Order: sequence, then C-alpha cells, then structure tokens
Amino acid sequence: MPNQVGKTPIKSRKDKKLNKLTEPQQAVKIVRPSQSLNGLVTISGSKSLSNRALLLAALSNGTTELSGCLVSDDTIYMAAALRKMGVKISQLNADKITIQSNGKLSAPNEPLYVGNAGTAARFLTAAASLANGKVVINGDEDMQKRPIKPLIDALNTLGIKATSPTGCLPVTVHGQANAALKSAIQIDGGLSSQYVSALMMVAPKLKNGLKISLSGNVKIGGFGYVEITSKMMQEFGAKVTSANGNSWLVKPAEYGRSAYIVEPDYSSCTYIWGANALTNGDVEAKNLSLETTAQPDAKSKTLFDMFPNMPSVINGEQMQDAVPALAVVAAFNNVPVRFVGIANLRVKECDRVEVMAAGLNAIKQGLATIEGDDLIVHADPNLRPDGEVSFIKTARDHRIAMSFALAGIKLDGITIENPKCVEKTFPNYWEVMSSVGLRSVAV
Repeated sequence: MPNQVGKTPIKSRKDKKLNKLTEPQQAVKIVRPSQSLNGLVTISGSKSLSNRALLLAALSNGTTELSGCLVSDDTIYMAAALRKMGVKISQLNADKITIQSNGKLSAPNEPLYVGNAGTAARFLTAAASLANGKVVINGDEDMQKRPIKPLIDALNTLGIKATSPTGCLPVTVHGQANAALKSAIQIDGGLSSQYVSALMMVAPKLKNGLKISLSGNVKIGGFGYVEITSKMMQEFGAKVTSANGNSWLVKPAEYGRSAYIVEPDYSSCTYIWGANALTNGDVEAKNLSLETTAQPDAKSKTLFDMFPNMPSVINGEQMQDAVPALAVVAAFNNVPVRFVGIANLRVKECDRVEVMAAGLNAIKQGLATIEGDDLIVHADPNLRPDGEVSFIKTARDHRIAMSFALAGIKLDGITIENPKCVEKTFPNYWEVMSSVGLRSVAV
C-alpha cells in the first residue's frame, strides 16, 4: 500500500486561531538508516495554492467546494481570518472544504492573527481594502520582522488608508467597500511576489479594475507564483492580461466557481527528491504532473536528479523554496555549488542564507561560506558518519528543519531543533519520512 503524505490526522488540533505557530519543545535526532530508503508517497496540496483558493472562494458569490487543500498552520490561520470577515467555511479537510460567501468581506470585531503565514498576511492585507471599516492584521514575532511596506505603500497610492509603523506586521487597513479608487498603481515587487499576487486577487472587485505595474527595474523573485495567481483568478472567472511580465491589467469581474481542485505542493516534493538523491533506494512521489504545473519549485527536480554531479552554479531566483533542500544535498556533491539569485531568502521565515550556512557549518566547519547574498556549499563527497552530534538551529523555520533532516540519511548525529515547526506547511513530515525509512527520535 503506498505511503500517504498528508493523510495522517493532525492530533489535538482544532480548526481555529492558534496562539502561536510553535512552542518550545524537544529536538529530534535523525536515525541514520541501515538500508536504502524506498516508498511511494502522495503529496498534499500546495500551501500557496490552498491560500489563494481560500481567498478566491471567499470573494466568490455562492458556494465553492475545494478539494485537495493543505491542512496546516498557514491554511488554518487563513480560514480563521476569513471566517472573522463573514465567510462561512467548513472545517478544513483535504477531501472537501465548503465555502459560502456573498462575495463581500466584513470588517472583523477583533484583529486577524496569521501566525507566521506570509501568504495569509499579504493576501489579507490587500483583501482588507474590500471591507467597510478598520481591519488590523498581526502575526507572531517572526512575522513581525518580515517586510510588508511595499504593499502598504501601494494600498495608500490606490486610495486606501493603510499603516504599518515598522514596515512589518501589525498593519491597519481602513477598508472602503464599493469606493471609487485609482485604476493604476506601481509597486516594488523586489522583496516578494506575494505583494503583486495580493493586489491582483482583489482587483476584480474594484469598480474600475486595476492595472498593476512594477516600479524600477527589479525582477520579481518567484515570478512563477504571479503566473499561478493569474491562472487561478481566471479559473474563478476573472479577466487578467499581462504585458512583458512587468504589468498586469485586471478588469472588473465577479468571481464564481462551484468546485476547485488544489494541486499537490511541489515545494514539499523537494524533500522527497532530496531523500531520493541521497539514497540508493527508491523514494518517489506519485501524484505529480511535472509537465503541466506552473509551480516554480517543480523545476528543481532536474537538479536533484543530477546528484552527485549537480552544477557548480545554481540560480535559485525562480525556485526559492527548493534552495534549502538543494543546499543540503549539495553538501555531498562531487563539486562545490554556489547558489545565486537568493537574496530574497534573507526575508523569509528567517534569514535562510545565514541559517543554512550555520547549519552546514555545524555539520563540518567550513562546509559553507557566504559572499554577498550568495551561498557557497563547499561539497565534500567524502563526508562520512562519525558519531558526532550536529545540532541544527532551525530559527523556527519549517524548511530548515525538513531540509537538514535529509543529512541524516548520510550522517550520524543530525539533531533538529524545534521539530514541530514543520506544521506550518507539512504537518506529518516526520511520519512520512519514517514511512520511507528515515526515522527520528526525541532527544
């Protein structure tokens, strides 16, 4: 029977606002497997697509049934916030979620809390402009360090009063339902493609629609996610056209779709592909469609398949969430690997450039260095188990925890701090890895 990623129930969890993304807890030590890993797994829905689908369904007039959604901290926060804005959403379930809405959002009676969910924070900040009244959005201490000022500036230019004293959460948006706002704005998308996606998704609900243009000559990292946003919007009934990949024209339209299936998460696939690269076994994800998906991280599979002869330079600009797993695998490559185009990784859940380098150097001093925003992994194909403990500080970042667990395939003593942080996007990660032969034990 195939192993099922995403099918393990989340125990002792309620579909409601969480007080904190993670709590202090024990570490886990990876048990180096004595034999090759193997297993056929099913990947859960994409976190990024799930939160887009939740918002688009909330902005639709009628009933929408979503299937394949990821049930994780990020989507739980998103659903809880939308409920507070008047949308009826059934309990989150990977099989089916029913969303009933009149296509409008109400100002909530209390602040919206999003934990460390970047998509929820950015999407809800823009969506709050559609409510009739004040909306406060806040998150945990890590989210309060992640930039949102370009989106705040764009909303003010649009004609919506929005404030953010620190340039991060908390933010306050004074929504103006049915107001006549500007029909064209510019935004700095250099820090996050989510700013553009957030504005795009609310644009059909504006009286005059909206033309969104990028300011300056800064290229969007993770541009593929903007394309995903455009595709999903059109699947829900919007009209979107793009010019040269730096401007988007969205016409007024009503959203509406009776049913929608969320794609599997190709960012989660990177850990499966990484595990397969580092073992002589056969670990495979079965429910994928690499030929048709627009998710940027799908492109990383080719690089994992090249191990142990990965290229000496990897541009991570358009596959940012794949970089942590690629970097851990690169530690065992035949040649050093320089990761370029990853400056935006410094403003993710943590400064992933610094934290990745620290983790690699915890395995072997000098295994990684940083030059500017580039991460250089000084590969050592002769790294061998030596019984030494390598304590990996995750900075509460799910992708750091999941990526460094892969090093335990080759090495003894890999110990991961704060293992529960994986619940942000991959709640049953440890069970899934155990099912293919990579066990972890609490220490």
